[in-house]
Amino acid sequence: MKIDCNKSKIRIIHLLIFSVLFSGHFTGAIRAQDTVPVVTGSGTDHGYEVIEGFELVQPVPGRVPFGEGEYLLFAIQYGLIYAGDATLEVRSDAELNGRPAYHLVSTARTNRTFDVVYKVRDRHESFMDKEFLYSLRFEKHIREGKFRRDKEIDFDQVNHLAIYPDRQVGIPPNTQDFISALYFVRTIPLEPGQAVWMANHSDGKNYPIFVKALRRERIKVQAGEFDCLVIEPVLETSAIFESTGKLTIWLTDDNVRMPVLMRSKVVVGSFEAVLKEYTLTSEGPRILETEGSSR
Repeated sequence: MKIDCNKSKIRIIHLLIFSVLFSGHFTGAIRAQDTVPVVTGSGTDHGYEVIEGFELVQPVPGRVPFGEGEYLLFAIQYGLIYAGDATLEVRSDAELNGRPAYHLVSTARTNRTFDVVYKVRDRHESFMDKEFLYSLRFEKHIREGKFRRDKEIDFDQVNHLAIYPDRQVGIPPNTQDFISALYFVRTIPLEPGQAVWMANHSDGKNYPIFVKALRRERIKVQAGEFDCLVIEPVLETSAIFESTGKLTIWLTDDNVRMPVLMRSKVVVGSFEAVLKEYTLTSEGPRILETEGSSR
């Protein structure tokens, strides 16, 4: 199949690698008319209690279903076109500034055929506090064609700062990066019709995320057949609200909440990250002893 390099390569990489893998900017955002901005009176600072008819809840994480050794391998596809592979992995435990952390790694690479069009070898890393389940550090290592970029952010969650090599930016309490946000969602109980709000920071700006629980559904992917909870993360930009696409994620409807399918709709068709293989942690779920994750 002939691929139009000039028109396709940037669209494919940004929609697939960043949006679908939850480690970059979402293609979906909240439309202003879909929200009801009111003060909740519950001590939150996001100012919403309803989003698109979904009940906004504040569930407390009860268990952590992932741990060292978990490895998820995805095929990246656009229709029948197989573009490459992506991984989500929990590597060995780490420690940052005396805080125990999960070392989360996301990689994306095009296959040999697609390398001719646009070679990608991306890696994103997140260090997630094991007790409070927020981000302590985020790294981005981009290798796309001739483009190269490396970026590191340290999160001071006590003083509410995102620390770059050349500046500091204020952040809300319990801020996530794009990888830790996905893993945090896996720790909270959500029912269809509910939504949860998370603080998020990327590229010097704070971008709150709403995650809506849409429905339950049984699906079959390369790795097997699973009962799933279908969720939709949407990103509130710091400027105007607009709707340019949609990202949908299928999590197993059990205590593991493992992502098995991620789909990003575009103007024509959709891109998918389809689970091919997986290895779960041998540690088993960790029951949290804390009653919340606030500092």
